[in-house]
Formats: sequence, structure tokens, C-alpha cells
Amino acid sequence: MTIRVYNTLSKNKETFETVQPGKVGIYLCGPTVYKESHIGHMVGPVIFDTIKRYLTYNGYDVTWVVNITDVDDKLIQQQHERGIPMAAIADEMVIDYLNNLAGLGVDQIDKMPKATEHMQGIIDFNASLIKKGHAYVSDGDVLFDVAKDPAYGKLSNRSPEDQQGEGGGHASKKRNPGDFALWKAAKPGEPAWDSPWGKGRPGWHIECSAMCKAILGETFDIHGGGLDLMFPHHENELAQSQCCHGKPMVKYWMHNGLLRKAASAGKIGGKGDREAAADDGGKVSRSKGAGGLADDIARLGGERIRFFLLSTHYRSTVMFGEEGLAETAKSLDGFYRFFERFQKITKQRYFNLPFAKTRKEGDEIDTKEPLLKTLAEQRKNFLEKMDDDFNTGGAIAELFDMLRELNKFADQKNLERFTTMAPEPAVFSDPDVQTLVKGARVLRELTAILGVFKTVQPKRGGGGDGVVDKLMPLLIELRANARANKDFATGDLIRNKLIESGITLEDKKGGPTEWRIGSSS
Repeated sequence: MTIRVYNTLSKNKETFETVQPGKVGIYLCGPTVYKESHIGHMVGPVIFDTIKRYLTYNGYDVTWVVNITDVDDKLIQQQHERGIPMAAIADEMVIDYLNNLAGLGVDQIDKMPKATEHMQGIIDFNASLIKKGHAYVSDGDVLFDVAKDPAYGKLSNRSPEDQQGEGGGHASKKRNPGDFALWKAAKPGEPAWDSPWGKGRPGWHIECSAMCKAILGETFDIHGGGLDLMFPHHENELAQSQCCHGKPMVKYWMHNGLLRKAASAGKIGGKGDREAAADDGGKVSRSKGAGGLADDIARLGGERIRFFLLSTHYRSTVMFGEEGLAETAKSLDGFYRFFERFQKITKQRYFNLPFAKTRKEGDEIDTKEPLLKTLAEQRKNFLEKMDDDFNTGGAIAELFDMLRELNKFADQKNLERFTTMAPEPAVFSDPDVQTLVKGARVLRELTAILGVFKTVQPKRGGGGDGVVDKLMPLLIELRANARANKDFATGDLIRNKLIESGITLEDKKGGPTEWRIGSSS
């Protein structure tokens, strides 16, 4: 087993070798918590949640850190506009962020440090850079001197001249146009902390460098983030940290592609989105229904969004739109139907199946049965795709092949004959049923790596309560009557309108039409 990782710094895939044997430290740039999360904020967390799962599966002890920027110009602006403390705004938005992470199944984060909790470390970091001649004090500000770092720009291949930094009052304090703020002198009405240079607050870039060092050490394994953060944020982080410590900051820089609207060239969460989402005076409240991501998760289902994001290689641009999400719904439906079929045949729930938690454990597949031999080969292909720079898109393709093999086996062995039988020894002891169970355990092992199909699928009709359950039999009957009268236009209209409402109909040969909520196509 050899994992290879594309390193943005070297522009090559490199063999994954950790700083400390058997241990992995990962730092992912988290949100600036001044507004509700949008779907663009979830790309990195979903990807690195999966990467941590895979590294853990391969036997590594992984510590994954996602920071919270809770002091920033944007937060200060919100404080002025909303008339409440910056800390209260940050706390509100952190709750929103955490809820959205949970909705997408992101549950592998180990630490979520806040910048305000690391203020002394940030001040000490600045003092060290000043002492070593890489930073200077100018009228209460502390600025990084890019001219003192010959390697500046090596991550993004940009020169110091490309980094103009902040204008306004900061520009007049700089030795070079590309110098950037490590510490900003306080302005009236702004949150501020005491420092050797007077009251002020940290610059954005130094916050991450200080938190990385405090939790993961001076050199750690993986630093992740979106491509839009490579410059200037990550470039400046790298410069600060390496000049401060005299050693590499990170072994592998990993950057995920941006999420773009399918009908737009702009990235989600960019300027156009912000302008379109402008509200009355910036007063945003979850209680008033603000924050589209929570609504999307409720409407589409977090599992569908997660599966959609993982269906593309993490370094590629993801086109986020209804058409792609509808295709994902159809794909998920195939798995959900198998899970229900599996339960009817085996009298066991797929979601309760025990499965291999490590690669070594999963290698112990009994390949005497042709089905299990085929699944073992597909599992091997899945893991090879993941070994090759965490290619989740390629790995997911193997899951569909496994699904086809499992369904084909059930068809060939006529396992449907067990669906009408009550749980009894004859079912559990049947060798073909046992083989199907073993095969499903392999599928469950691999889907767990991706963080999908962890709990019960969207419910089928007939088992719930409420108005929908009472109306659906009537709509199904109306559609059946229309089709019997060759009024296919009306039948299709009913089906399509239900699809738009998030309800899928499934016509069964020789059986009643079934329906499903939460898996619209």
C-alpha cells in the first residue's frame, strides 16, 4: 500500500510519508464567521473528512484541525451594522457552521481553535519574526517584510510585487508594496488586545500560522484549503512560519477546486453571490430564515450533497446545480433500493451490518465464491483509486460496479423467494443468502470510508404519518387510471409534479407503485 498525494508546492504527486511515523497532522482553513455558511464552505470539510477517514482506515493516527476566524474586518463591520458584540456574531455563525457540517456528515474534526483563543501565541509569533528581522513595527502595526524572504512566492509562483496587500492607511506604513499586516493597530470602536506595540488585533494570515504551530507543531503533514486561498493567504502563512522556525511548515499542500454555479462562471460565495444576498443593513438572523445552506440540506438531503461533492476529484472544479444534483439523486436511489431489497431477503438491515474498520481487516475476504472474488477485485480497484491522491470520483465508480454485481447475484440465485418468508433458520442458513450478506459487508466497508450510507435511507411511502401519506394513494390511483385510459400526458404530469416536490414514484412489475420522500430525481 502506497498513498500518493499531489503537492501544490512541488506540482507533483509524491509518496505520502509522515513527519512522525504512524501519525498525521492536518490543518484545514475554516470559515470567517461573519455570515451564514454557504455550500462553498462545505467543499473542503467534506473532502478532508473523507481523507481523514481513509487515512484512519489505513492505520494512521490522524489529528484534523479546522480553525475559526472570529476576529476580522468583516466581523467588525457586522458588529457596527448589527449593533451587537463581535463575539456574539461569531458564536451565532459558529453554531450555523457546525449544524451544516453535521447535516453533511462531517464528524471527523478533532479540534476547532478560535483565533481569539490563541492571542498570546499570535503575539509571541509576531515578536519572534521581529527579533529575527523578518518583520518590523510601523506606527502600531507589525508588517512582514517580503524582501527579507528570498523564497517568497514559491507556493503560488507569484512575486512580491504581485502581492499589493492592504491599501489605505496600511500602505503608507510599508517598506515594500507587498508587505502584509501581522498586527493592526486598533481603531476607535474596534475590538483590541494589549501587545508590545500597543492595542490592536492580528492580521488574518498570522492567526493560522500561530494555531498550526500550537496544535500540530512547527512542521506538520497536510495543509488544506480552496484554490482561492493559495494566494495570498497560504503564501503568507508559509512565509511567516518558515521564516519564524527556520524549517518547512508543511510537507504536503493540498488545494481543492472551487465550487461554481452550473449556470455561472463565478465561484459560489464570491462577490456576485454576496451582492445578490445583500439584505437590509446586514442584519442576518437564522430565525428569519436566512442562510440558504440549511434550507438546501433540508430540501435535498445532506447525503445527496456529500455524494455529489465526492463524485468529482477534489482538485477539479465542481459545477453545483440542480441537474447534477438530480443525477446524484437517481444514483443514490439505486443504492437505497438495494438496501431495501437486501433487508427483505436477509431480514437484516444494511446499516447494522458489521464491517471491516481497517484495510488489513478488510483484506481477509473469502474469495471462494465467484461473487466475493469479483467484489474483492473491485475493492482493490476502489482502494487503488483512493491511494492515488484520494480520487473519490474514481472510487465511487467502483461502488456502482459492486452494486450491479450484488443485484445480479440476487437475480441469478432467485433470492427474492425469501422476501415473503418470516425470519427463520432457513433464511439465515441459506448459503446464497450468506454470500449476499458477506458481499454487502464489503460494500458497507467502502461506503463508510466515504462517509455515506451510515444511517437509514429516505423513507418509503406508507409508513409515515401526515397529510402526504394520506394523499399519495389517491394520486397514485389517479395516475394509474389516467395511464389505463391511455392519458399518458396526465400520468406524466402527476409524476413530474411529484418529482418537483421531492417525491419519487417507482412502478413495480406485478405489484403496487411505491413512493419515496427525500430522494427526488
